[in-house]
Amino acid sequence: MKKQQLIVVGGGVALLCLIYFFGRTVPPKKAGTPVVASKQDSTTAIDIHSILSASKQKLTVSQQEYIARLEASVVRGDVKEQQIKVFRQLANFWRDSAHALLPFAYYTSEAAKLENSQKNLTFAAQFFLDGVRRQPDPSLRDWMAVQAKELFDKALLLDPNNDSLKVGLGSCYLFANVGGNPMEGIMKIREVAERDPNNMYAQFMLGMGGVVSGQVDKAIERLTIVATKEPENLEAVLMLADIYEGKGDKANAIRWYEAAKKKLSSPEIIADIDKRIKALKQ
Repeated sequence: MKKQQLIVVGGGVALLCLIYFFGRTVPPKKAGTPVVASKQDSTTAIDIHSILSASKQKLTVSQQEYIARLEASVVRGDVKEQQIKVFRQLANFWRDSAHALLPFAYYTSEAAKLENSQKNLTFAAQFFLDGVRRQPDPSLRDWMAVQAKELFDKALLLDPNNDSLKVGLGSCYLFANVGGNPMEGIMKIREVAERDPNNMYAQFMLGMGGVVSGQVDKAIERLTIVATKEPENLEAVLMLADIYEGKGDKANAIRWYEAAKKKLSSPEIIADIDKRIKALKQ
């Protein structure tokens, strides 16, 4: 299936954030169908502290001094609470002032681990997982997936019956190498979908699993369920259009591109879709 740039518009705020996610450490690559790990990927271990150090070098002198003061501010006494506070301050700085969301994600996850709050662990895990789905660099993709898995595992200890957490955990296996078989992830998600067919998060991720494994008919089946039940799910609609175009099914590709246009407000993206539709009609 050929890659399409339009697919990146479907993930809402989380995907908008990813515009900045690794811009300072990884050269930009063409966006498209979600990336899946392969045995041929050549990965090297990620040293997050080296990345943080390199990121600091891009700051102004005053910003570097501010970061240094925060990092040195863990004092004797209630060290855990002090660490949580500092990690939150560091996370906010990297997000709001430096616009570097890898450090933001790292410090957010470190704070969440110390807080041991299901809500905050889930937020940090989902943030990493959203990045995994669009990250072309195999080393960073695998590292992010491992971080997400660890956070989902911790959240599930607090809420073992939470289906969304189970689907999130299973999704970590789909898009990167976290030391297990991708089918292990599919099984975790399928367990939720079979017990609760109306769980659209599980159905969507099974559709994604079909995309990344090349089982496009299964992907179409799952994504059609999602697009029908949740017609405002732009990502599912665009993925269906993309899959049908890749299959050479012009009629259905046009159908889903037309459906996507109704949900969009960006003139530029609508114009791009119109060009695709025109090309499909030729």
